[in-house]
Amino acid sequence: MATTRVSVPVETRAPTGETAAYLLGSDPALLVDPAAASDALDTAADEHAVGHVAVTHHHLDHVGAVTRYADRHGATVWARTGREGAFERATGVAPDRTFHEGTSIPTGDGPVRVLDAPGHAPEHVAFAHGGALACGDLAVAEGSVAVAAPEGDLRAYLTSLRRVRARNPGRLLPGHGPVIEAPRATVERLIAHRLDRERRVLAAVEGGARTVAAVCDRVYGKNLTGVRDLAEATVRAHLAKLAVEGRVRWDPRDDEARPA
Repeated sequence: MATTRVSVPVETRAPTGETAAYLLGSDPALLVDPAAASDALDTAADEHAVGHVAVTHHHLDHVGAVTRYADRHGATVWARTGREGAFERATGVAPDRTFHEGTSIPTGDGPVRVLDAPGHAPEHVAFAHGGALACGDLAVAEGSVAVAAPEGDLRAYLTSLRRVRARNPGRLLPGHGPVIEAPRATVERLIAHRLDRERRVLAAVEGGARTVAAVCDRVYGKNLTGVRDLAEATVRAHLAKLAVEGRVRWDPRDDEARPA
């Protein structure tokens, strides 16, 4: 089945400095995550006759050219059911239709099916086409994905990764970095990374760290210049998960964490 990837430069905290847009199917095609316009994306969109536009989630480095390509091709714009208002605020356009888990979006090369994949963002989804899964910011080939409070939810994120592991697609098509040719191994690496970080956060609290800043210092143990806000938001997401599971006591209102 036809799948075309076009990376476009965009303002993002991802180390690549780019977001990958994907054209799934052809005549009509589904355009996923048009983060910005480019000559290369214009050409690919024209060649594959875009008929639908959707995004994996609403972060600014994935949505910047939704309106442009929808208008240029007279395409149907899709959004997650129940997230229409947030989608419109992020993209500047109201969706024509909505999808949910299992929705089928027709293309000229077979249907694209929607898979819920929250965690990085609450509305996050992935799009399955043939043996490939366009997974947005669910996974990356190297490094890890930010799961940052208050929007990020680590319990949901780990569930999403485990669902993809069970599905075992042939390839993952991420929003940043190269195509993932070994999805199961990559997903297992990402799960192990999160659980290791969780153990470090729990050990920091049990060792006397009481604030997010103190936990962050013990967990990371390195210079966080330029990414301190993201590191602390990640710690908050871990504390929220541990608190729900009854493994720590943490109240985000006063930024105090204590052993359970």
